[in-house]
Amino acid sequence: MKTLLAVVLAVLCATAADARSPFDQTWYDGRAELDGYRLVVSRYGENRNATAVMIFVTEPFSRSQHVKLDDANANPSDTFTALKLNLVRDFQTGIYDYNTMVSLFVRAQSMEPVKLAFSSMEWCGQVYSEMIFGKKEIRGTYASYFEGESGPIMMGRPPAGVTEDELFIALRGLHEDYLAPGASTVVPYLPGVFYARLSHHRLEWTQATVARATQDESITVPAGTFDTMRHDVHIADGRNGVFHIESAYPHRIIKWSLPPDVGGELTGSTRLEYWKLHGEGDQKYLMELGLPVPE
Repeated sequence: MKTLLAVVLAVLCATAADARSPFDQTWYDGRAELDGYRLVVSRYGENRNATAVMIFVTEPFSRSQHVKLDDANANPSDTFTALKLNLVRDFQTGIYDYNTMVSLFVRAQSMEPVKLAFSSMEWCGQVYSEMIFGKKEIRGTYASYFEGESGPIMMGRPPAGVTEDELFIALRGLHEDYLAPGASTVVPYLPGVFYARLSHHRLEWTQATVARATQDESITVPAGTFDTMRHDVHIADGRNGVFHIESAYPHRIIKWSLPPDVGGELTGSTRLEYWKLHGEGDQKYLMELGLPVPE
């Protein structure tokens, strides 16, 4: 009898797990997705070999403080689950290097952006910006080593507006496809913070057309061969981008180009509790991302 009961409970548990959405099964497993890339960045009129890492993970987030919470149960009414993307780019320009990072937080259920932070460090100086997304406006601050760049950020937020950095999450269609095959859309578009930094352009809304190819494409990158959903992005500022998104869930970004990123290709991917891997010798896990392992 006990054996039969155990079997029934196991079946019920398995059925309940299977009933969860692909998003819930993937993004609430207590791990982060880590993706390594071989990247080429255009800087000072030359193409620079670079590496990039994308880190996707869910975490509890504070509505009022706009930060990750240490204790999600301390104030439930102020807490929601965010999906975070940290996009790190490292590249050399002659004698000195660039280290940049974009942190984007979206609501895990709606994919609505709530916070965007950016930092850039190189031998001349450093900059930092933070943008908080309200229903109708974006506000924040920009702090720069360079004259005439620091100050508050305040701009409207048009309905259905899309930020460039948001594309790295939105086009993955983690809940549902961003576009159906062969479909396209014209949206208000805010250029990326990385592009704005390197081009020294102020962030202002423009317009972009995003289109998905009719059929999937098979492409080969250092991490292997993948069937992908191709999305083309045509921006009113004259830049054009292409994103190849893995057809199978979780729809990783396999390859992309969007100036100043001339081209990024997946070198490796894994899911890990990376925040625990800070001991001597844990650098070996970089091999799973296809990235160089420091000696």
